[in-house]
Formats: sequence, C-alpha cells, structure tokens
Amino acid sequence: MIRNIMVVITGFTLSAFAFPKIDSLLTYIDGTYSMVTDVKAKVELTQQKANQGTKKLEMTYYRRDTDKSFLIVMSAPESEKGNGYLRMADNFWMYRKNTRTFQHINRDESIGGSDAKGDDFEGRKLTEMYKPALDSVGNEKIYDDTLGLIPVYRFELAAKVNDVDYPKKIYWMRKDTMIILKEAAYSQSGALMQSAYYLKYTKIKGRQIAVKTLFVDEFEKGNKSVVEISGVSIDKLDDNIFTKAYLENLSK
Repeated sequence: MIRNIMVVITGFTLSAFAFPKIDSLLTYIDGTYSMVTDVKAKVELTQQKANQGTKKLEMTYYRRDTDKSFLIVMSAPESEKGNGYLRMADNFWMYRKNTRTFQHINRDESIGGSDAKGDDFEGRKLTEMYKPALDSVGNEKIYDDTLGLIPVYRFELAAKVNDVDYPKKIYWMRKDTMIILKEAAYSQSGALMQSAYYLKYTKIKGRQIAVKTLFVDEFEKGNKSVVEISGVSIDKLDDNIFTKAYLENLSK
C-alpha cells in the first residue's frame, strides 16, 4: 500500500518546448529517492476502515539504501510495542517481543496488522519495475494537465516485471518543483485500486521529503490511511543498528 514511504525530490531542468521522456523522469525520481545517506525517522500510520474504526501505529524507521537494509521498531499501540522488522540484503525477519523470536517472512508481510507491507519500506527503483505506457500509435502517454490550479505533467507507466502490486500507474508531477503530487494505481482490468496524495513536503539538506501522504482505497470505499513522518535525520547510523542483536536489546 504505502509504496515509496519516503519520496525525495530535488531540482530538475526541462525544455519549455517539449515533453520530457518518461524514462528520464523515472531515472530522476530514482536518483533522488535513493538515499546516499542513512535515514532515521518517526513514522505514524493512521488507518481507517469502513465499519471497523481507526487504528493508529507508531514506529521508528531506520534505512540504509547502500546495502538494502532497514529496521522498523514498533512503539504503539501497546500490543505491538517492542515488535520489529529487520531487512538485511535479501533477508527479511519479523521479531516478536513476547516470544523473543525472529521469523523469516516475505516482503509482502503486513506491518503491525496494517495495510502497510514490508516492501513498502524498501528503496526499490521505479526503473526496475515500470516502463513508459504507449498509446495506439506508439507515443508515450505524458500530457500537460492541472491538479487543482497547479500545472503538472501527467504520465502513465506499465509494469515490466510481474512482482509489482499494480500493473499500471499514473503520476501527477509539478512542473515547477518536480515533486510528485498524486499517484493512481490500477489493476490489470483497468480498475482504479488506490490513489495516493502527497500532501506535505519538507526540505532537509537540500532534499524535498514527503512527510504527509494520504492513501485512499478506491476498491473498498471508506478505507484510507495517512502516513506522517517526523524527526527525520540523515546522519550516518551505527552499523550495529541493522542487526538482530540491536533489535532484541531495544525490546528488553
């Protein structure tokens, strides 16, 4: 659900007389999203489901893209406090405080019983998963558009691998700042499944980071989630953080 939990965008220069190539936009997004520094942040996930009320999760998130590592430590609700998730290269573990055990799990494992999945916290590149969608005469599907009153590029992507949540996506990117404002995800049949709205960005050391995002379930009406990120640090993290021992010690 929460794909690209920490989207990062910086400056970009385009010709005023032609559409950019979609591949160049994907390469640009990948380049700015892939963190050359370590990241630590507080993440608050508020999930609302029709007829089920609201569920709120709080966690601390550590990430290092250079070796494909991340660590999630749950702090709320009380039933999840001390539990965690550790990714090291191609291995992904879930830790349970009450049994003090690690279980090897898949990337699509639910985080804290929410709609968020382990692979939502990865730094997987768009260029590895998607390619430009083409119209009937072979032109890339990129257009001038507006979102509200904001001029944007609207462009469509098609999956080029099978292990993606959605085979088709559409993005709305601001022309002036080149930040993503909206993302729409579609099923193979063309049904709109999820919309994501990037509501707030903050600048940290020259990078724009999305710190508030709304995810709307378009299939099961009434379901939505808000992800808020705070306390972002891009200082180098200790190597010991991305270990089972560190997670166990935090949970004592």
